[in-house]
Amino acid sequence: MISTSDIERAYTAIRPHIVRTPIVYSQKLSDLCGCRTLFKLENFQTTGSFKERGALNKLLNLSEVEREKGVVSASAGNHAQGVAYHCQRLTSRRKSSCL
Repeated sequence: MISTSDIERAYTAIRPHIVRTPIVYSQKLSDLCGCRTLFKLENFQTTGSFKERGALNKLLNLSEVEREKGVVSASAGNHAQGVAYHCQRLTSRRKSSCL
C-alpha cells in the first residue's frame, strides 16, 4: 500500500524536474455538477500529460543494475512519451548511453 510518506518522497524527487501546473475553477462544470469543480492542467507538462510524473518517479528509483539494463515502455501513448522524455533528460545528465 502506498503511504503518505511514499507520496511525499516522490513529490520531493520529481519536483525539480516537473512543470508546476495550475489548478483552475470551472464555473460551467460546477453548475452542471452542483459542486465546486477544479481542473489540474497537466496538459502544461512538457509531454502534455500527467503520466510523466509517474514515469520520472520510477526512473529515479531504478537501481544501478536496472539502469544498466535500460527500460522499455510497451506503450505508444502518454506514458511512453513521459518515459522517453525523462530517459533522454536523465541520460544526457549522466553522460552515458543508458539510464
